[in-house]
Amino acid sequence: MSRIKTTLLAGAAVLALPGVAAAQGFMDGFRVSQQQAVTGLYIGAGAGVNFHNNVRVSPDRTLAAGLGAAGVTGRGTAVFEPGFVGVGAIGWGLGNGLRLEIEGNYRENDIQKVRGFPGANLAGRASGLQRTYGVMGNVYYDFLIPGVPAVIPYIGGGIGYAWREWDQVSVHNVPGTAALRSRATEGGLAWQGIVGAAFPITALPGLSITAEYRYFGMEPQRFNTRAVTTPGNLGIAGGTLKAESHNHSVLLGVRYAFNQPRPAPVAAVAPAPAPAPAPARTYLVFFDWDRADLTDRARQIISDAAQNSRRTQSTRIEVSGHADRSGTPQYNQRLSERRAEAVAAELVRNGVSRSEIGVQAFGESRPLVPTGDGVREPQNRRVEIVLR
Repeated sequence: MSRIKTTLLAGAAVLALPGVAAAQGFMDGFRVSQQQAVTGLYIGAGAGVNFHNNVRVSPDRTLAAGLGAAGVTGRGTAVFEPGFVGVGAIGWGLGNGLRLEIEGNYRENDIQKVRGFPGANLAGRASGLQRTYGVMGNVYYDFLIPGVPAVIPYIGGGIGYAWREWDQVSVHNVPGTAALRSRATEGGLAWQGIVGAAFPITALPGLSITAEYRYFGMEPQRFNTRAVTTPGNLGIAGGTLKAESHNHSVLLGVRYAFNQPRPAPVAAVAPAPAPAPAPARTYLVFFDWDRADLTDRARQIISDAAQNSRRTQSTRIEVSGHADRSGTPQYNQRLSERRAEAVAAELVRNGVSRSEIGVQAFGESRPLVPTGDGVREPQNRRVEIVLR
């Protein structure tokens, strides 16, 4: 039953990966101001508890023949103590929820006992350590949930290569007349499925605490093993023991994204002395992508700003141009200048003196909605008109 459960878990993890690609189209334009998808380089590490499934241990024909001559037949089951797991990773976020990374991992578990092997009476007398370490290539998808900025769930999976080491593994029978001993390292294909959540630290943008469950499996390995007499350590037979590997890990960790977009600063509005009107009034004029010409709606907003500048007796009008991050910084700086000049010219056409207008451009440096590099964000393609 235990083996069936772990097989189902592994299958679910593999089947979940195509869903990541299918979900990308739906989630690509999905953004929440309180959350940011990982963009660019990041590093991460974690540690926790590793539970190794009880696994079947099967001798090859040579070892089985020697054991049979000593009255030992069949197969056994290795039982492991809970152990340690540690991982470290370096990755790259694509800015749309997808992350790619390279991971190194390490696990170790003590062997508690080996039972089975009819005729050997081995139960309860085992010692030794199993270590597992490897390199994995992983794919993750982060889910940004509206209105829940404190947690970002994610799923992932990976494939790679790992090594299992049996260090001084020894199994004795109860009368103390025979033992199986193994000390070997074998490598093979490895895979894993991951479900977790990240908890962003608001005071340190880019830093998150992570909590994960991982299933980690490997193809079966054969470990060189000797059957010897005890005492005396005289050889009875030699060969290999075939053993599977299924791990369930629970980890806590930390992740840091180096160029995570910082939240836009919140402008403080100074209280206006009563009964005078507010000291400043802002109008936003939006533009199509890679354009600096004015739409009909933009001209209407500029006209309203011009009329209100005369009604409120403004002493200065500030016109500030902005761009999104879909182009290079140099190009976006020039584009924001053209947009600001177009708005200033339309204000003059509506009766505002050019000497009252101050024009400036900020390119992509002051986004209204923070995004990753290359993202086309309509609210960032704007000119702000501020009446002072």
